[in-house]
Amino acid sequence: MNNLNIKKSLIAAVFSTFTIGVLSMLTYKTPYGLFIIASFGSTMVLLYGYPESPFAKPKNIFFGHLLTAFVGVLFVNYVPLPIYVIIPLAVGAGVGLMIILNVTHPPAGGNPIIVIIGSVSFEYLISPVISGSIIVIVFGVILNKFIAKRKYPN
Repeated sequence: MNNLNIKKSLIAAVFSTFTIGVLSMLTYKTPYGLFIIASFGSTMVLLYGYPESPFAKPKNIFFGHLLTAFVGVLFVNYVPLPIYVIIPLAVGAGVGLMIILNVTHPPAGGNPIIVIIGSVSFEYLISPVISGSIIVIVFGVILNKFIAKRKYPN
């Protein structure tokens, strides 16, 4: 293990802890609603560990999460099939749409599963998906660009 990997690992760990910590505090210590979803944990890997990746671009983070969560909401609310059928259909549709619309963000591929298992409504798109994604992106820009002095977004 070289010094560059150790530094990269520490930066990713600290920045991820801080960002997810803020989302957790907003969710559990304020009356403002839900700001965190499980797939944001995977977003941290790309955003802080590999910010140069095209999958870590702000547009990919925002629209990838929004699009796949939207697909999940549509399937859970409007496709009258058993859950074991709509989960794979929704994941496939979400992945396909992210790729065709050039907003691929691999962590967002799990959003339809989260949405369908949670049986959420369209409000879920506003909070936590949109609100949480905006916070993640703002922190990503500030922490990567101004604290870590990285070129982000590329």
